[in-house]
Amino acid sequence: MLRLRDYQRASLDALAAAWGRGGGDAAAPGHLVVLPTGAGKALVIAALAREAVTQNPLARVAIVTHSRELVAQNFSELTRYWPEAPAGIFSAGLGRREAGAQVLVCGIQSVADRLDAIGPRDLVIVDEAHLIPRAAQTRYGRFLAGLQALTPGMRVAGFTATPYRLDSGRLDAGAGRLFSGIAYEAETGDLIRRGFLAPLVSKATLTQLDVSGVGRRGGDYIPGELEAAVNRDWITRAAVAELTEYGCGRRAWLAFCAGLAHAEAVRDAVRAEGYSCETVSGETPRRERDRIVSAFRAGTIRCLTSVGVLGTGFNAPEVDLVALLRPTRSTGLYVQQVGRALRCAPAKADALILDYAGLVRMHGPVDAVTAQSAAQVLGGAGGLRAKPCPGCGALIALNASTCEACWTEPEAEADPDALHDAAAEDELPILSAEIVATSPAPDAPWHPVTDLSLEAAPDGLDLVLGWRDGAAAAAWRVRLRPERSGYEREKAVLWWRGLGGGRDAPMDAAGFLDQAEALARPAAIRIRPGRLSDRIECRAQDGRIFADQSRLAGRAA
Repeated sequence: MLRLRDYQRASLDALAAAWGRGGGDAAAPGHLVVLPTGAGKALVIAALAREAVTQNPLARVAIVTHSRELVAQNFSELTRYWPEAPAGIFSAGLGRREAGAQVLVCGIQSVADRLDAIGPRDLVIVDEAHLIPRAAQTRYGRFLAGLQALTPGMRVAGFTATPYRLDSGRLDAGAGRLFSGIAYEAETGDLIRRGFLAPLVSKATLTQLDVSGVGRRGGDYIPGELEAAVNRDWITRAAVAELTEYGCGRRAWLAFCAGLAHAEAVRDAVRAEGYSCETVSGETPRRERDRIVSAFRAGTIRCLTSVGVLGTGFNAPEVDLVALLRPTRSTGLYVQQVGRALRCAPAKADALILDYAGLVRMHGPVDAVTAQSAAQVLGGAGGLRAKPCPGCGALIALNASTCEACWTEPEAEADPDALHDAAAEDELPILSAEIVATSPAPDAPWHPVTDLSLEAAPDGLDLVLGWRDGAAAAAWRVRLRPERSGYEREKAVLWWRGLGGGRDAPMDAAGFLDQAEALARPAAIRIRPGRLSDRIECRAQDGRIFADQSRLAGRAA
């Protein structure tokens, strides 16, 4: 039987704890589990269904999602994890209506108005919950309200990689919400660092799409105007020339486009460069789409161009290049598209993101996106979320004052004698500073940490990490300034999260000291001396590794 990873187990335990606390909002009975694309969401859903039936052999479960492909994927994962599952499918697209199954995997379009057929359910699991519209009088709203009327104590769990709608705010906020809060959230960067997701890299593209004259409707670009602005022959040929140059050594490319005509133009340009390519859209006949996707997964088609599909629920671990050719102000859509490249696969070292649409600059590093930043971009008040490093051209978080790719400080003049090599100049990190940090030299020794303390300092506080160096005591002192802005705040948050303090770090030194009991002593520490600063790497008790480099650290006197 398939085994759950530690974070997958933790997500189910957190969900059970949220239900156990009770006292939730009757109008929003659900709890959310946030797992990045590629983190094994379908397996967690399968385990949740099995545990619900194990705990109550009479429990009836519904796993509901929006597409027949996801219905098939979830059913396959469920029966692979639980071969004897009393499971069935209710999906018009798949031609199956097994309404009486104890564990029913279904499409929302097929069951929204068939409550009489599927009957009461004790647990409803919604996959890709970010696609639930805000208005209560929708298929999902009617479906869940109807089932609640049949089973007043029904539990609801929503699974998603983006806990905010593609076109509006958080799933657990506002009128008409169906979820009362997030029970568990796994961080993209942490899973990359631990090897569960593929690392992402990016390249600066010479071709950039101009949408300055495109109007907006509902917060995002007007589709017709957007496609007219970007679907120009010379732009497409230039973009594809770069795509094929960067992608020649990669196996599977996805290109997200602004419309059907644009997707077909990109397809034709890729073919003109000598590579196999097909287009998949909502208008592609079902059997043809299945044939194309199967050939892509098998490696006989190098590139797929897409419009309106493949951004959610598309499972092809082999994808190692994503071309962002569809400008969007929807942070959720940006994260979902980039997420297609996060799955690990044999011989896949990393995945390359080509950002023709300026999405990293607009929305920020993909592992640092928040519901607040998404709302700011959608409302037009967010401005740029990333900035280029003057030393190497990498895109870094807007509030970062140090580039983790080359350690240039953007506020300072670039040193003409400290030029980077060509490979570094080409790199365009799409992950935030705490993730793209490289590991120290393998000969740097690990020191088992024996002590951890926080001490007040005149301009912040000192984090002191102690160890034994032979018979002598040694320590490393890190100056943290959580009330500052830019890199100093970023560094304090890095250490807070790395030591297990949680995602939301206190805003000042007093808060750090008041909540110091939340921090866990790391298992070990190692230091690599540098020309301008030293690099400190910590290994947490659970094996996670996080790193920091700054002039504000040093050996305790």
